[in-house]
Amino acid sequence: MFKFKQFAIQQDKTAMKVGTDGVLLGAWAPVNNNPFSILDIGAGTGIIALMLAQRTHAEQIDALEIDEDAYEQAVENFESSPWGDRLFCFHAGLDEFIEEPEDEYDLIVSNPPFYSEDYKTENEQRDLARFQDAMPFEELVEAADLLLSENGIFALILPYKEEERFIALAKESELYPLKITRVKGTPASSIKRSLLAFSRDEKTKIEIDELIIEMERHNYTAEYIELTKDFYLKF
Repeated sequence: MFKFKQFAIQQDKTAMKVGTDGVLLGAWAPVNNNPFSILDIGAGTGIIALMLAQRTHAEQIDALEIDEDAYEQAVENFESSPWGDRLFCFHAGLDEFIEEPEDEYDLIVSNPPFYSEDYKTENEQRDLARFQDAMPFEELVEAADLLLSENGIFALILPYKEEERFIALAKESELYPLKITRVKGTPASSIKRSLLAFSRDEKTKIEIDELIIEMERHNYTAEYIELTKDFYLKF
């Protein structure tokens, strides 16, 4: 079990454990549009949806998970949280979910599977969670375009090397970046991740910054502590 300040995550059933990427997106995703409805695509343990339940007054927080074990785990984590009445998980793939869309969402988030390289491990469940062929970027952009409300925000975390391609893909669906944060592990390391937020309005000025997680092992930067302090017990 992974304990946060206001909720806990059981992760014994799923291949994808609580990781920095999910925590970063859950803490970083812009909520200044006061979302009424939120959708988490590829929920895993449910951590991002739970963080957004803590950060917002959204009345409807839906999550989508294709893997049966992860889906069961997310449901369990939702039900044992203080916000169980606002959280709901669908056991479905994204392609199924968008066939008959019933709702629009003010905030859509995703920590998508992203190793598009050609190798697979022996663990099929982990591969499904990690590999981009389980949820192609094209499908993700199509879903965001279809399900995002007029003033909605679409936020996700990607490997930095995929940033340019994803922005170009989103632009084809008239989704434009409004905020980009590039993440480095330490000051000396290269940029590993991009946190991206999109809206339907093309901004003349995009907010771009950088986040460094640690100065050295377990010596976290003030910026990272500030971003995650409402969640991690250690901060």
